[in-house]
Amino acid sequence: MSFALLPFIFALIAGITMALQGSLNSALGKVVGLLESTFIVHVIGTVALVILLFLFQLGRGDLGRFNQAPWYTYLGGLLGVLIIYAVVASIPKLGVAVATTLIIVGQVATALVIDHFGLFGLKTVPFTWWKLLGLVFLATGAKLMLN
Repeated sequence: MSFALLPFIFALIAGITMALQGSLNSALGKVVGLLESTFIVHVIGTVALVILLFLFQLGRGDLGRFNQAPWYTYLGGLLGVLIIYAVVASIPKLGVAVATTLIIVGQVATALVIDHFGLFGLKTVPFTWWKLLGLVFLATGAKLMLN
């Protein structure tokens, strides 16, 4: 297999695991509550990362440089809480397919803006009308999923 395919495979795996995670988190949320399930998920994730980083020493970076990152890069942790809470709150009411489709529409719309302006130091990828058409098709698909 070509290494050029790896990013596509990783993206596919991310999509699969996001749908599974959302479903599992929503099931947990029905039992313990929305904020409580969000907390549990983050605690379990933190424990898993502590084991991977410190016990198995799988990290390839340098945690000692954390203070060199721009302040806004730490907002990802807060956004993670919001994401999990929103997923746990939406899936039971909309279903996994509709909620995931709407999540993807939001992700792609935001990604188009981030790409176009090269926000957060990322590579600039110019906006095209074809991309907007793709987003319209995604949103149309989301609407069709509601029926």
